[in-house]
Parts: sequence; C-alpha cells; structure tokens
Amino acid sequence: QRLKEAAEKAKMELSTVTETDISLPFITADQSGPKHLALKLTRSKFEQLVEDLIQKTVGPTRRALADAQLDPSKIDEVVLVGGSTRIPRVQQVVKELFGKEPHRGVNPDEVVAVGAAIQAGVLSGEVKDLLLLDVTPLSLGIETLGGVMTTLIPRNTTIPTRKSEIFSTAADNQTQVEVHVLQGERQFARDNRTLGRFNLIGMPPAPRGVPQIEVTFDIDANGIVNVTAKDKGTGREQKITITSSSGLSKDEVDRMMREAESHADEDKRRREVTDARNQADGLAYQIEKTLNENRDKIPAADASRVEGEIASLRKAAEGEDLYAIRNGMESLQKASHAMAEALYKQAQGTTDGASGPETPAGEAGAQGGAATGDVIDAEVVDDKK
Repeated sequence: QRLKEAAEKAKMELSTVTETDISLPFITADQSGPKHLALKLTRSKFEQLVEDLIQKTVGPTRRALADAQLDPSKIDEVVLVGGSTRIPRVQQVVKELFGKEPHRGVNPDEVVAVGAAIQAGVLSGEVKDLLLLDVTPLSLGIETLGGVMTTLIPRNTTIPTRKSEIFSTAADNQTQVEVHVLQGERQFARDNRTLGRFNLIGMPPAPRGVPQIEVTFDIDANGIVNVTAKDKGTGREQKITITSSSGLSKDEVDRMMREAESHADEDKRRREVTDARNQADGLAYQIEKTLNENRDKIPAADASRVEGEIASLRKAAEGEDLYAIRNGMESLQKASHAMAEALYKQAQGTTDGASGPETPAGEAGAQGGAATGDVIDAEVVDDKK
C-alpha cells in the first residue's frame, strides 16, 4: 500500500515537475536488516512507461470521429476527462490528434459528475434550455435466415429513435416465427449478445414469402428498447421490452468492437456464403414452384433439365464454395429461361389469350423473383424449421 501511494504521488508530481524522488524507508527487511527504497524518476522515463497505454486511447478516438463522420479539424473543443489527462504527454497526444490545445476550463475529475447531473436535469424536466443527445453503443437487430444478424439500428444512432422493417417467412405454412433480438457488431447472431426472444404465433398458413411481418425497434430517451413484431395480415402482434440494452460497461463495449474488427474478414467471407445460400434457396424454390404449377405446359426435356439444375444448386448450397453456389444459380437461371420461353410460345399460340395471366407468373418464377413488394423473403428465423 505504501508503494502504491508513493507511485501515485510521483505520477501526480511529474505533471508539474520534470523529476521527482521516491523515498520509502523501511520498505521491508531481511536477516541483514531493514531495507529502504530511494530513487529518482524523471518525466521522460515515466512517459516511456505509459506510452503504450496512451496510444491505446488513439484508436477509439479515431473510431468515434469516423462513426460521427467528423474530421478532427471540425471539433470545436476537446474536453479532457479524468485525472490522468493532466499528464503532459496525454495532452500532447490530444493536441497532435486534433491539431489544437485541449480545453482546460473544467476540472477533469468533475467532468463526468457534472455531465451526469445535467443529463439528470434534462430527463427530469428541470433543465429545459439544454439538450444532451445519447447514442446507442452497439448495433441492434434480429436473427434472420442462415443465422445472420440483420441490423435495424446501427451503432451510434442518436436516441430516442424508431425503426421498422418488413420481413417474411422462411418456409411454407409457418404459423409462428421467433424473433431473436441481438446487440453487437458481428455478422452472425451466435457471435453477438442476445437481448431477448419472443414468438409471434397464430399466423395463417401461407406460402413462404407471402406473410408480411413488421418488426419495429423503438428506443426511448432512457435507452429502454421496445421490440414489436406484427403480422400485417391478421393484425396479431407480440412485443418485448428490454431495459438492459445499454447495461454493458465501457470495457465490454470496447471488447466487442475489437472482436468485430479482428474477425471482420472472416465474418465477411462467411456472410457472403450465407447470403449466396439464401439467394440460391429462394431461386430454387421459385423456379420449382413455377415448374410444378406449369408442368403440363413445359416440354419434358426442359423440365428434366431444370430439375437437374435445382438438385445441383441445392447440393452446392450445402457446401462452403461460394463460386460453386453462384455458378449453380447461373446455370439454373439459364435452364429456367428455356422453360419460360416454352410457356411464352404456348401462350402466343392460344387464340383467346385466356392463359395470358399465367405466363408472367412463369417468367417471374424463372427469374427467381417474388412479387412481395418490399418484403425481405425468408428472413425471420423459425425455430420450428
């Protein structure tokens, strides 16, 4: 304890002088007698000892500027927080980073307490002529098909805020979906923090991609998150309230950000494969549906070719080869074009045009599209699947 107190005293003294003495008599003893500690510590040596700690603050500072889309030259004032910002080397690094002297008009030991008191006044309504804006420390979203995290509210979004997005089902005849609420910066749900789960039940059976499920994130000024899922067809809805979304310490947030950065390339590759799988699954589903609905109008050779390409694509989608999946999609699309041409030729040969409405549907299926407006097909994960 005496050594710790002496080190703290030396650190504080070196903020105003270039050299200090550390003297601790009778620090310990052995058989030869008592031992004393007496040494000189220069500011230069101290700065060498703490330089790596100081440099660790530069990265998060640059990241905060990037997230705010601000250049250091656009910052009006830099307010230092915490007693250690009195260290001359810290102030020098701040000056080098921002190109200006930091603001010294506020006691760095009191800055956080003063800010918290002002924010409390704003939230209680006692302070009306000042607005302090808080932000979300990490992105918020839900798990979607393939275990992907789909972000609805990006990190550093000013709160209060509200965001809605339309999703749909991943399989035919789903009567319920699970909404898995997540927080984090990784591409996949399993690597992020789970905030909660709930089920939207009582949906009428329908083909995949047809139901419209509106998922809404609403964050109030206190950081409380309300997540609602509503089936727009039936009006049924379920919701969850999350009060601990910002319950992470600064160290935990920093750790999650570092993990996201260190795994960025790996996550990107995994995400590309997963997205390709989802696209392949949707394409195969739509073309197979068109084939089954119009099998009597399609030549057997064309139908057989399409079925073969569908099987090949689904097999490729089981693997990790991104190029194999993309090539399989391209081959299936080419095969489906011949199927669409056959449908068009038959429609042109019909004198009364009665079969006209079916032809565009066949073409749409051949192209892998679904007429679902802004619905993100096969996105909400169903735990029954």
